[in-house]
Formats: sequence, structure tokens, C-alpha cells
Amino acid sequence: MSSSTNRYKVVLLGEGRVGKTSILLRYTRGEYNDKQVSTLQASYLDKGVRLNGEEVVLSIWDTAGQERFHALGPIYYRDADGALLVYDITDQSSFEKVRTWIKELRKIVGPNIHLTIAGNKADLEKHRAVSMAEAQSLADSVNAVHVLTSAKTDKNLSEVFTKLAMKMVSSRVGKRGSLVGSGSGPDRQTNRLVIVDEPPPQTKSKCC
Repeated sequence: MSSSTNRYKVVLLGEGRVGKTSILLRYTRGEYNDKQVSTLQASYLDKGVRLNGEEVVLSIWDTAGQERFHALGPIYYRDADGALLVYDITDQSSFEKVRTWIKELRKIVGPNIHLTIAGNKADLEKHRAVSMAEAQSLADSVNAVHVLTSAKTDKNLSEVFTKLAMKMVSSRVGKRGSLVGSGSGPDRQTNRLVIVDEPPPQTKSKCC
């Protein structure tokens, strides 16, 4: 298990059915199911990646987007290092809700949380309802990166998480001077899906 210094908590936020779970499973496991069921409450996967020769672990939390689960959100994204905010490029309302998620994140986590915005379902470009100019304007206004993604075609999924990871790593390195610990081996990759009712404790056992 890698040092906690190299572990970063990332939350996926967005309305229901924008493709958060599909993004997570495609990125971490290479799996895609166009009939993917909606997430209930929250789940997470660990993904080991290497940046500049160092191994880091992204603990990626997939949170439920349905309105009835909204109140549970702060429980899961408290202490997050970064967030991937997902909207459906064919659904204007899902894009507008990104603004709400950002405000809530900054209220709970603080103004320095690192943000990346994903315009998902890029494979449905002909049905686009949100213009690139509008999406980029929002990203610029909140100091976020905007990337078009598609869980179906695996478009830019590695890129969007890598961009977010680089921002988080750079910030932590700036605070501490250097990364401490390099993981348990080259290119180690951990993929575990856990359905949880409560967030895991900060100190994890070897099995978690």
C-alpha cells in the first residue's frame, strides 16, 4: 500500500445519468455498460497512476446524483483533494447544476479544492445542447480545466484524471517541498469497488 502522502481523494459530482459511474468503471477497469444502473449513495475505486516517476493513488468516490441523495453529498466529499464535475453535453440542466456543485464543494471543503469539469457523452456531439464556449467560460471563471469525455468510447478519460491529478500533486508538493513515499512497486494498480453507507475511516486496514 502506498504512503498516505501519495493518496488523493477525488469526488465525482453531477446529476443522475450524466455518466459518472460509467466514467469511473471505464477509467479504472476498462469496462462499459450502456445499461449501467444509477449509483445508490456512494462507492469508490482506487486507481494507481504514475506521474513524473512517482506512484500516486486516486481514491475516486462516485456519488449519487439523484435529488433524494443530495443531502448525503457533504458526508462523502468532505476532505476531498479534488473533484471531477460531470455534465451531459446533451442536457443543459445538468450543466447548470455544475455551478451548484461547485458552490457547495467550496463551502464544505474550502476554496482551494482542485476542480476539473467533464463534458461527458461527447459521442453524442450531434445532439449537443451546451456550447463549448459556454462550458469553457464556466471553467475559466472557477479556475478549472474543461475536457470533453465519453465513457462509451473512452475519449479523454485518462487525460481528465491525469490533469486533475497533476494539479493536486503540484499543490501538495508546493506545500511540502517534495513527495514522500513512492508506493509499493512500479505501476502498481489497485482496483476495488466498495459500496458503502458511511465513509471509510481515515486509517485503513491492509485489506482496505
